Amino acid sequence: MPSYEQLGELLDPTGTALLTVECQQGVVGPDSALPELARAARSSGALRNVARLVAAAHRSGVQVIHAIAERRPDGRGAGRNARLFRAAERLPVRQLAGSTAVRVAPPIEVAEEDLVVRRLHGLSPLHGTEVDALLRNLGCRVLIVTGVSANVAVPNAVFDAVNLGYTAVVPADAIAGVPADYTAAVLRHTLALVATVTTTDGILDHLGRTRGAR
Repeated sequence: MPSYEQLGELLDPTGTALLTVECQQGVVGPDSALPELARAARSSGALRNVARLVAAAHRSGVQVIHAIAERRPDGRGAGRNARLFRAAERLPVRQLAGSTAVRVAPPIEVAEEDLVVRRLHGLSPLHGTEVDALLRNLGCRVLIVTGVSANVAVPNAVFDAVNLGYTAVVPADAIAGVPADYTAAVLRHTLALVATVTTTDGILDHLGRTRGAR
């Protein structure tokens, strides 16, 4: 874990953004297509911690970006080159554009100033989406990555952020995957090598000291 001073140096609100990854009703909500993942996100407190971080970001002027994965009803443009994509086609709950499944899930609150970036393809919230360009236009160089899953999308987001030159910060208790011990292993043996791994409370403590809006 970084020291208090090190974390404070990173989290300048004018240069920091908070990314929520696939925190949508069809993934982490009560009627999730992936009930085991949804249970993990809720029972671990990860979803509640994402909501706490989003609320603090709103108060402190940190830009919030919600990354949503969705597909067209006809499936046009969606990939089929991975087992995960093919399995998604057979799930009883589908992440269809415009449906309840692709709305940001409670208790996370979406503010007017938040950016919602939707993708129809791929595994990454950054690669091939608008997120990188938006962050650069906003002058953000530090990206706090939260959400699901620690199995695929969260590591993908962290790796892409680092490859694009951003400093990634991961609050360990604001991400979730399955099984739980796999999430812990990914944090310790993979994400800690490329990102600043911290806690929700550690970030909140620093964001609580700032009230300047962007």
